[in-house]
Amino acid sequence: MGAMSETISVCCTSCGCRHRYTAPSYPCACGAPVAPELDPRGTATAVTHRAWDEEWIGVRCAACGTESRWPRPELGCSCGTVLCVPVDRTAAGRSGRTPGSRVPAHRAVPIRTARDAVTAAVLYLRGLGHRDVRRAEQRPVSGIGLAAPGIVVQVDPTVDPASARDVECLWLTAMAESADCLYFSLAGYTEEARARADLLGVPLFVLDPTGVPRPVNAPAVTLDAAAG
Repeated sequence: MGAMSETISVCCTSCGCRHRYTAPSYPCACGAPVAPELDPRGTATAVTHRAWDEEWIGVRCAACGTESRWPRPELGCSCGTVLCVPVDRTAAGRSGRTPGSRVPAHRAVPIRTARDAVTAAVLYLRGLGHRDVRRAEQRPVSGIGLAAPGIVVQVDPTVDPASARDVECLWLTAMAESADCLYFSLAGYTEEARARADLLGVPLFVLDPTGVPRPVNAPAVTLDAAAG
């Protein structure tokens, strides 16, 4: 069985208002749902700044034993404060069953924020077999850069279609690192961007509101076949 989401009481550090918070569940590569273990005895903290390494926590799957990184639990209070929900930091280190043979599977998450777009892209990359997906060291001209061994990725959560220059910059970065590349966009691509991507062999995906990456050119269709 997969992990069951739990609910705890969270007190706002700014106004003292109490909220009931249910831990979100995410799909492991084996298909089982996993959820971070919350700490009902812990204290919520206000989010005052953003740092990539602090945005993610390790969550271990009870079904297969695989540990993956997922967005840390957060709660928005009506007073405007964003709270970091306390989690059981020892949970990720608990042993699970020995991992066995499993087929990577993509599961979608609805996209409401830029963070959701990144999560959807990470899920898809894991479905392709890329486990160690992290923030890219080299920041792209626009959007958010991700990287895993042998691949660089750009996620564009803006409302403007990606341009030919965006595609070219991603391709050049991949060439410099002797890696493959993928592009995920919420708003799609200009005609020039699609033409340039076809010429350079860059897979283009559009993230629909349900979080499902849709291939929009031939290289992406070929890659998507491997994700199924």
